[in-house]
Amino acid sequence: MPERSEAEDLADRVVALLREAELTVATAESLTGGLVAAALTSVPGASAVVLGGVVSYALSVKEGLLGVPKELLEEQGAVAADSAAAMADGVRRATGAAVGVATTGVAGPEPSEGKPVGTVFVAVSVALPASGDAGTVASGGRESRERVRALNLRGSRDQIRTRTVENALELVLELVSGTDGVA
Repeated sequence: MPERSEAEDLADRVVALLREAELTVATAESLTGGLVAAALTSVPGASAVVLGGVVSYALSVKEGLLGVPKELLEEQGAVAADSAAAMADGVRRATGAAVGVATTGVAGPEPSEGKPVGTVFVAVSVALPASGDAGTVASGGRESRERVRALNLRGSRDQIRTRTVENALELVLELVSGTDGVA
């Protein structure tokens, strides 16, 4: 039997935690191109918590589908902490998920937006529950808790994308379980 990857183990833990907490999740992915959603949906029973995902490679998709402000994209670019946070919040709001996860960065082989290969941001947005809320939340003006992790990764394009998935899943675990110190 092949050895399990770190991403597979993390995805198992995320799905179990979300099921236990009765929360749903959606992803907004740029450099990972759907790998976070693929890791989550590879877990048996993931359909109980995964609502869907958006691969938002183009700026127009980040702006149009995820609601990332055009001014933010023009001023900071897509590879920025604020853009990652806006993507996570945008996918959470667009899908009604309780948890939004986003990835953006430069996997290579060339720098992008003046940022070197390996510059990555992962973000998680968790809706703060209203009394009686569980699982899927209505979109709109919901308050949320957010965390962005800036990464400077080294390695091949595939290695950078794999480490990004792992970091995104770790951040979900930290924020949802309250082990990030922000509970």
